[in-house]
Amino acid sequence: MFDFSLVIPSMNRTHVQRHQMSNSSSITEFLLLAFTDTRELQLLHFALFLGIYLAALLGNGLILTTIAFNHRLHTPMYFFLLNLALLDLGCISTTVPKAMANSLWDTKAISYDGCVAQVFLFLFFISAEYSLLTVMSYDRYVAICKPLHYGTLLGSRACAQMAAAAWGSGFLNAVLHTANTFSLPLCQGNAVDQFFCEIPQIFKLSCSDFYLREVGVFASSFVLALGCFVFIILSYIKIFTIVLQMPSEQGQHKAFSTCLPHLAVVFMVISTSMFSYLKPSSISSPSLDLLVAVLYSVIPPAVNPLIYSMRNQELKYALRKLIQWVHSQEQEDAHVS
Repeated sequence: MFDFSLVIPSMNRTHVQRHQMSNSSSITEFLLLAFTDTRELQLLHFALFLGIYLAALLGNGLILTTIAFNHRLHTPMYFFLLNLALLDLGCISTTVPKAMANSLWDTKAISYDGCVAQVFLFLFFISAEYSLLTVMSYDRYVAICKPLHYGTLLGSRACAQMAAAAWGSGFLNAVLHTANTFSLPLCQGNAVDQFFCEIPQIFKLSCSDFYLREVGVFASSFVLALGCFVFIILSYIKIFTIVLQMPSEQGQHKAFSTCLPHLAVVFMVISTSMFSYLKPSSISSPSLDLLVAVLYSVIPPAVNPLIYSMRNQELKYALRKLIQWVHSQEQEDAHVS
């Protein structure tokens, strides 16, 4: 005799899966987390983010312009720094303008396509930046530990290939995670507990049966990221070993002035992003998630120009020359008019 009890659960599971898929396909927008519901505080948040965004635009824009127009800075280290500034501009421009607009217009909505684009672009820029930071650690390692081979190992073609690899790895990682994230059926509503579309928060909206697929993809990316992190740490252990053996204090100071800013940026980006993506759910809270997201997505692009220029005399000198040139051009234009 045929046992119908074997068919009914299967039919129920199929019905549940179809219902979950229909819930996902019916979502046309997501609701982002508002910093506050008080109108005055919303405007304060808008002003704060506007200040940070303008600082990031100004700082990274000055670095781009200074390196591009000063031929003395056309070296591998500054070539990679130029790429970092571009990535920082892209990263902060993906999240902050939408958050500012939502605070200004007192809304929380972001379209489904807008959310997909935000996830893809943010992952693209942040992943490429992580890869570029790894390349920059290799640049410092060769410059300090193998200075006689620097021109050979880091020629213009090699630098272009390494930068292209960093951008390409970010693109592939973004495509992989975005495709997997938004192929998951969503059955927990459309409210994202973050001020931008962040993958861990979208996970919370997915159905538990399908969640493990993306976890597997994320685990493979984590292994690669861990490999990059180990490479960076080993590079700097070797670098500091060589630097501390230098007889000249001036040489030590110059080496530390180029290495410490890079190490500070690496630590800030990696520690906050890893905490955001790997923290246990038991310590998760909207306020903590919001703070960590701001620390790894908003603060680094704004402070990176300051970190890199603060101890770099060569960059500061080139920046002063650029400002003086602009000022002299303005004075010439004023005399002509």
